[in-house]
Amino acid sequence: MFIKSKQNPNSHLTVENRQKSSFPTRHLHQNGYLEGRILDFGCGLGKDVEFLQQKGYEVEGYDPYYFAEFPKGKFDTIICHYVLNVLMPEEQAGVLMEVSELLKPTGTAYFTVRRDIKKSGFRYHPKQRCDVYQCNVKLNQKSILLAEHCEIYEYRHFNQIGFRGENSCPFCKPLAERTLLTESATVYATNDRRPISKGHSLIIPKRHTFDYFSLRFKEQQAIWLVVNRVKQLLTQQYQPHPSAWQDL
Repeated sequence: MFIKSKQNPNSHLTVENRQKSSFPTRHLHQNGYLEGRILDFGCGLGKDVEFLQQKGYEVEGYDPYYFAEFPKGKFDTIICHYVLNVLMPEEQAGVLMEVSELLKPTGTAYFTVRRDIKKSGFRYHPKQRCDVYQCNVKLNQKSILLAEHCEIYEYRHFNQIGFRGENSCPFCKPLAERTLLTESATVYATNDRRPISKGHSLIIPKRHTFDYFSLRFKEQQAIWLVVNRVKQLLTQQYQPHPSAWQDL
């Protein structure tokens, strides 16, 4: 899922200048945010993994360029530092979905984004002598730290947040015991409670609107990114015959 992009082939190179643990990881450690089985998603050269291992944590790293063995199982805590800033929007959505799938139902993930990027787009990286992509990122999640150079967001599954207000829509307030298949910034997917067939799933926007056509165009695009991902997940789980998809 977290793949090497042909449009953005040098996204991984900016990490090669970092030779010590990151500020976000040290902050999360010092303030007691890290617990249980931990994954550093997009770990780069693994400096944060080394730091946390030295502190006695059960931690492993994943990075498609440097530590390409995909993690197995679910994690209590996932950290993802400065990854989203070097990815294009569709790549960002892929990372958000993958982290949601690797996180335990009651787990917590922490996304750190840079706040010192002046202009989004490709720019020449003098140390790497190539063009790299960087962009500003804002997430609709709880911010636990805003510094001059970075911001840390806390992510929990959409049905674990604990909603308030008068809106009684069951899709806006999904039950905590329901299993989420995957989730992006604006869309989530879950199994239907009364399936008419194996793998019957619901793709639901997080913003309450009258119908699909009331959604913003970017929200409609986000829905189809999640649809494609759910199709992959269902294919992996049920191994349907190719003709089964043709009948849909």
